[in-house]
Amino acid sequence: MICLSVFVILVSISTSCLDQNEKDAFILTSEKATAQLIIDTNENQLVFTAARLFSDDINKIRGKQFELNATGDSVYQIKVGTLGLNPDFDQECEATGIAIDSLKGKREAYILKVTQNKGKHILYLVGSDPRGTAYGLMELSRTIGVSPWVWWADVKPQHKEEITLPANFYVEDSPKVKFRGIFLNDEDWGLQPWAAKTFEPETGDIGPKTYEKIFELLLRLKANAIWPAMHDCTRAFFTYPNNIKMADKYGIWVGSSHCEPMLRNNVDEWHRWNPTSGKRGNWNFDENPEQIAEYWKQRVDTAANYDGIYTVGMRGIHDGGMPGGKNLNDKVDILGNVLNKQRNLLSEIKEEEITNIPQIFCPYKEMLQLYKAGAKIPEDVTIMWADDNNGYIRQLSNLEERKRSGGAGVYYHISYWGRPHDYLWLESTPVSLIWEEMNKAYQTNAKNVWIVNVGDIKSNEIGTNFFLDMAWDPEQFIPESLDSYYSRFAETHFGKQYSNEIGEILREYFQLGFSRKPEHMGYNGVYPNTPIYDPEFFLFHNGDEVHQRIDAYDKLEKQVEKLYEKMPDNLKDAFYQLVAYKVIGVSNMNKKILYAYKSRTYTKQGRTSAGLYADKAKEAFERIKDATSFYNDTIAHGKWKHMMSYNPRELPVFDMPPTNTYHPIYENAGGIMPEGYLNPIAPNANSVSLPVFNSLTDRRYFIDVYNSGSKALKWGAKAEDSWVKISKTSGETKFDERIWVSINWNAIATNDTKQSKVLFKLNGQNYPVNIKALKSDWSVDNENFFVEDIGIVCIEAEGFVSVQNKTDGYWKRIQGLGRYSDAMGTFPVTAEPFDINDLSTAPELRYDFHTTSSGEVKLKFHCLPNQPINDCYKLRFAYSIDNAEPIIINAALNDEMNENNQEWKEDVLNAVRMRQNMDTLKEKGKHQLKITMIDPGVVLDKIEILMLGKPESEI
Repeated sequence: MICLSVFVILVSISTSCLDQNEKDAFILTSEKATAQLIIDTNENQLVFTAARLFSDDINKIRGKQFELNATGDSVYQIKVGTLGLNPDFDQECEATGIAIDSLKGKREAYILKVTQNKGKHILYLVGSDPRGTAYGLMELSRTIGVSPWVWWADVKPQHKEEITLPANFYVEDSPKVKFRGIFLNDEDWGLQPWAAKTFEPETGDIGPKTYEKIFELLLRLKANAIWPAMHDCTRAFFTYPNNIKMADKYGIWVGSSHCEPMLRNNVDEWHRWNPTSGKRGNWNFDENPEQIAEYWKQRVDTAANYDGIYTVGMRGIHDGGMPGGKNLNDKVDILGNVLNKQRNLLSEIKEEEITNIPQIFCPYKEMLQLYKAGAKIPEDVTIMWADDNNGYIRQLSNLEERKRSGGAGVYYHISYWGRPHDYLWLESTPVSLIWEEMNKAYQTNAKNVWIVNVGDIKSNEIGTNFFLDMAWDPEQFIPESLDSYYSRFAETHFGKQYSNEIGEILREYFQLGFSRKPEHMGYNGVYPNTPIYDPEFFLFHNGDEVHQRIDAYDKLEKQVEKLYEKMPDNLKDAFYQLVAYKVIGVSNMNKKILYAYKSRTYTKQGRTSAGLYADKAKEAFERIKDATSFYNDTIAHGKWKHMMSYNPRELPVFDMPPTNTYHPIYENAGGIMPEGYLNPIAPNANSVSLPVFNSLTDRRYFIDVYNSGSKALKWGAKAEDSWVKISKTSGETKFDERIWVSINWNAIATNDTKQSKVLFKLNGQNYPVNIKALKSDWSVDNENFFVEDIGIVCIEAEGFVSVQNKTDGYWKRIQGLGRYSDAMGTFPVTAEPFDINDLSTAPELRYDFHTTSSGEVKLKFHCLPNQPINDCYKLRFAYSIDNAEPIIINAALNDEMNENNQEWKEDVLNAVRMRQNMDTLKEKGKHQLKITMIDPGVVLDKIEILMLGKPESEI
């Protein structure tokens, strides 16, 4: 057996030098011993690539450079080999008790096992193929504390003088999805300028030096595929011959996006390409088949000896519709001709059976129409389903499609440029949504190719990490504990000391961002770009939703600032990239938009504080720019210069929004604004009231005292009765003060309704505010009991009092998928719809609620804006109040999704699809609501019951 030792022994010692603990543990490196890494010289270059990365990782932790060595006889050895390469190694593994038979026939599998025999301590690493062997080495790196993001996010591992493994260390693993990778896209504002100006100026582009780092990241994440960057700011991947060689070095399969057939980057290459005839012609296969076929052939010739995943079919030059044909049937025929030509070229040039060459067809946008119209996609081609660009998969395989030999895959977005609005800046797709959608894909047999659009990689690190973790093993995650991924991610990168706090910051960051992405805070659109509009958060209802959101983000921002200061120096750069910049950016985007909105609204109301909020908005704008400059110029000593931008594509939402300022006319002026009122209150108005106080909800309400004069406003407030509590009774304010009113329920008898007043005095005038409090005698026997308050019963879907699940269908909690908490989903994905004519056997959620009103009501169901699993399903469920006949609700889009569907646009921007129905409560008091499963794939977030004639809540 010819072996190559990769590690040199730093200190050569005998077994007798080791104490008992060291004898029990496997030593990778310490002051007393260093293991040797032994690899057959005939191994694939990918294995040596991974071995060198692992060697470098040991050095990052220990601080001593390891050298390559040809021989060695250390007490501690790491023997690495790929199954079937060397019979002697295979026999040795088998004799040691390693179940190598479990690896046979598997793709990319590996076993790691520590053994002790005759004074030798050996860690065997055996892979089913070179990728499996390489992934085993990368698993070792993870195990000893090296993050896959060690370079891409500067996660410096903790220094250790000794690196050991337990004596019983054993790992056996293999991926569940065949091809797992990323799509570099929309790189115009980050990755390309950074590569061209900072990292790879010698190329002036995303070239082999940059791709090597990208491929290293993929290898560390145990991914094996890429769709390269393809915007017109970037030269085509094959422009630089070393790009494909780098992919080969790191074991990466190179593919291309839905609009780039046959590994061609059309937007960069078609207009540069010169055919042998000298006449390029149009990009239209119906008119110009010979030139286009030659164009494809040249690329296949170049790529034939490398691992490629070939996109087949045809679209426009750059994400446009396929040209040619007068109608849908013509286009179906053209597509068939395209597929025949492409597949003939592939089999001829690669000299393989066409069924052995990985191919995908992506029914993206108009391609889905052609597919549904009858386009015949060859059996061995993978159907790669796409989402709607906002994270909701449009369609998955039906029962017949699941039988196809080519299987299925998914093209998924966590970053996007396009309608209804981009989200390219800060990651905002929670892991719960990725899980919900990709679990549906996995369960419907989409296990062949998973590609995620990550934009510029930064700042989509967490979503990328989760997507590829899930691609490796979707079954490791359960929906009830998805939020724990954030603390796990934090522990991996920042240690156990900080994991819980960072995990909670990330959980709330993603929940707030899911309810409204930072790039969507302008409530506007693109194509065409429109100016920003006022936010749809309430200023004067529900306790001031605007300020609640500002406060929530401000709390997170303060937490990350304190954590940054406490973070060890070696982790500060990583923390800023993975956590702090994201929180600071999204917090100040919200402050910028919402404070500017307050300034405009307060100016109309005559408040001197309008100018204060205008200044706060401008400060937030500058804070975003400063944080971005710090990211680019300071962290990692300027390593990421030109990577981050505070205004991708310079869209209106990134500009400073208009603000306004009120200029006082009088020295002394002002007034009050009770919660629920939009206009200033006249003095001595006797009809002004706060919402009714309810003992079961124990809410408080605010009254703003605001100044409209040039001098400070003196004011006083007094409650007429002692059971009314006010947070402050007097003051002198230059701007405004918020006074909170609450009730001392101990001073009110049960089942009593009390009325009182709070009297404000300012500028010699009286402002009475009526108070009404209702103390109920209702007994609440469980925490999940919902009551009418200000005319609304608001039920969070996870707040059920009971659930009746069945073996063939069930409701399950999906943690973190609601806009403000969790959500409830219907499973299994493969379940048959329940019979709408007999729902007695269907799974059922039950909710208890109580109303003080009766009569006509409006039910509003807040659902995830996803789409039915396929055409065999809808998104139906049924509801019933007080055992009435069930009413069927369908949460699917009313019309098929397309980029101009207004319902779809509003739904994905709001992260909710609203369905409503009118009903009647025959009497007030206690009621029960039943929600019954019909179709799998439904995700219910919240239910509101609105008493007719009462104000609706914010949607």
